[in-house]
Amino acid sequence: MKTIISVLAGGLFAAATISAQAADITGAGATFPAPIYAKWAEAYKAATGNALNYQAIGSGGGVKQINSKTVDFGASDDPMKGADLEKNGLVQFPAIIGGIVPVMNLEGVQPGQLKLTGKVLADMYRGAITKWDDAAIAALNPGVKLPSTAITLVYRSDSSGTTAGFTDYLAQVSPEFKDKVGAGKTVNWPVGLGGKGNAGVAASVTKIKGSLGYVEYAYAKQNKMTHAAMVNRDGKAVQPDEKTFAAAAANADWNAAPGFGVNLNNQPGADAWPITSASFILMHKTADKPQRSAESLKFFKWSLENGQKMAAELDYVPLPANVVKQIEASWSQIRDASGKPVMGD
Repeated sequence: MKTIISVLAGGLFAAATISAQAADITGAGATFPAPIYAKWAEAYKAATGNALNYQAIGSGGGVKQINSKTVDFGASDDPMKGADLEKNGLVQFPAIIGGIVPVMNLEGVQPGQLKLTGKVLADMYRGAITKWDDAAIAALNPGVKLPSTAITLVYRSDSSGTTAGFTDYLAQVSPEFKDKVGAGKTVNWPVGLGGKGNAGVAASVTKIKGSLGYVEYAYAKQNKMTHAAMVNRDGKAVQPDEKTFAAAAANADWNAAPGFGVNLNNQPGADAWPITSASFILMHKTADKPQRSAESLKFFKWSLENGQKMAAELDYVPLPANVVKQIEASWSQIRDASGKPVMGD
C-alpha cells in the first residue's frame, strides 16, 4: 500500500490521503493540521503497517461527517462547546497547536518584513483599508516601500476552523469587525474572494498580485509565502514560529472548558503569537465500531507520544506531556455498547 499525498496545481501542499483497506481508519475535517497528519500517518504506517485515510475537507465538513458516523473521527479547529458535545454524544481532545498567519503577494516585500496590528488587519478584512500604501499600514512600516496597489482579500469559502480562529481574533481586537463581520466557521465577508481549504487560499494568494490571505503556518512555510509579522497584545512585533506559538499556549488551562476547548488567541506575553489555536479530534462516546475507534486512538497515542519532532519540523507545537496524559485518560469515556472502554481498562 502506498502513501498518496494530494497536491494542488502549482505544487501547493494540501492534505494526506492514504489509501484505505477495510481495517484502515478514516478521518475527515480540518485542513489546518493536514500537513502534520500526513507526516504522522506516513511514519505510523512505517512503524505499524496500519494506514490512515484522512480527507481535509474543512472543519465544518469534519463535524458533519462524525455526526453522520461516516468516519472514525472528525477533526475541527473550532472546538465544540460542552453542550453540543453532550447533545451529539461526542468526546473531544486536542491533537496539535499551530498558528494562523496573514500571507500576501506584494512585490518587493520580504517574508516577515511587513508589520501589522490586529486592528489594522481587521480594518483590511472589513474593507475599511483598501490599498497597501494606506497611512495606517505605512505608519507601522517606516522605510518599507509600499505600492499604491489595491488589496485583494482572500478568505476561506468552506466552513473552516481556520476562519473561526482568525475571525475570533479579529473580533477580539476590533469592535467594528465584530459588529460588521462577526466570528465563526463561516462569516459574510464584505469584500474579497474565496478559496477552498488552507491550500486553496494559499493557491489564490500565490497567483494574485496585491492579495492578502490567512493560512495555517505550515502552508506558508512549505510554499515559501510572504507572511506578515504581528504586533501582539504586549505591543511586541513577533514572527510566526514554534517558539511564538508555544508562548501563546504556555499558560493555557486545558481544564477551563469541556473537551479541552480553550481559546489561545490574543494571549499575553512578549513572545506570544496572537493568532494561535489548537486543532481538535471528535469521536463518539458510544462506538458503533469499537475496534476502529480503538485503532484511531492507537494512532493518536502513537502520534502524541512519538510525533513531537515531526510537528516541530513543520512549526506546529506538540502538546505538553502532562496534557497528553490528561488526553489519554479522557479516552476512557469512549466505550462499546456494553460500556467497556474501547482501549481497555
